[in-house]
Amino acid sequence: MTVTPPPIDRLSSLLERFPVRAELSFTGTLCGVQSFTPPPGMGYLHLLRRGTLDVTHPPRQAVPLRLHLRAPALLFYPRAIAHHFHNPPIEGADFTCAQLWFEGGQAHPLVRTLPGAIVLSLDEVEGLGASLELLFAETARVRCGHRLLADRLFEVVLIQTLRWLLDHPREAGVPPGLVTGLSDPRLARAIVAMHDAPGEPWSVEQLAVVAGMSRTGFTSLFRQLVGQTPADYLSDWRIGLAQTGLARGSSIKQLTSELGYANPSALSRAFAAKTGHSPREWLRGSLPPAPPAR
Repeated sequence: MTVTPPPIDRLSSLLERFPVRAELSFTGTLCGVQSFTPPPGMGYLHLLRRGTLDVTHPPRQAVPLRLHLRAPALLFYPRAIAHHFHNPPIEGADFTCAQLWFEGGQAHPLVRTLPGAIVLSLDEVEGLGASLELLFAETARVRCGHRLLADRLFEVVLIQTLRWLLDHPREAGVPPGLVTGLSDPRLARAIVAMHDAPGEPWSVEQLAVVAGMSRTGFTSLFRQLVGQTPADYLSDWRIGLAQTGLARGSSIKQLTSELGYANPSALSRAFAAKTGHSPREWLRGSLPPAPPAR
């Protein structure tokens, strides 16, 4: 008898280690041309409640030059991409928008793997209706604590959107990477194991066992869906954690055993090989802007 493995949580350990914060930035009607030029490390989540919207992007940003949205729609920018809204000056369009701060900026695992712009119908995302109803109610008028509550509700909407993307990567045009790897139930078990225990001395054989696959089949499917070998992914995950740890004030010595390295020198060498900088150089010159304080 075949035993079906229990479902796993593909997002919690990822977002606990690499948080995303939302901050309400606008609600109401926009008319004419509105421009958004986010700084590095910041994305956007726009919700179009009514009306239509034309969006343009400057060239060479790896996104379409023009998008047309018809409500109800969601427009998600995981990273800092300049964009311009063009609205009919009479009818306008009804928006609720939030800035998104990804810890680690461009190094955030989701920022690295998601397309530059994602457009979804709000009706597509399962379970989103109740969250949107609460969010729109909070942004419709000023009440005590409405901005704080709207921020949290935007984060709920973002998590629900990420859930949908994990289950529908092809529909969203997600290229090979973390999200497409997590979309496969077998690979997801191995990836989550690495996320949960980055200090373990994972071998390809051990990860294949976690995935319930042969070594050859696991390695082949991992390269196909994630775009790199399991060992390279684990190394990237560990160095990403080292970056966030350094940014939070941890020392290389403190991070060494947590991330599975024999000594601080080994971690420093791996860090330099991945980033092109020593930990001290990276910390001095490569930190992204800090998210808004809470």
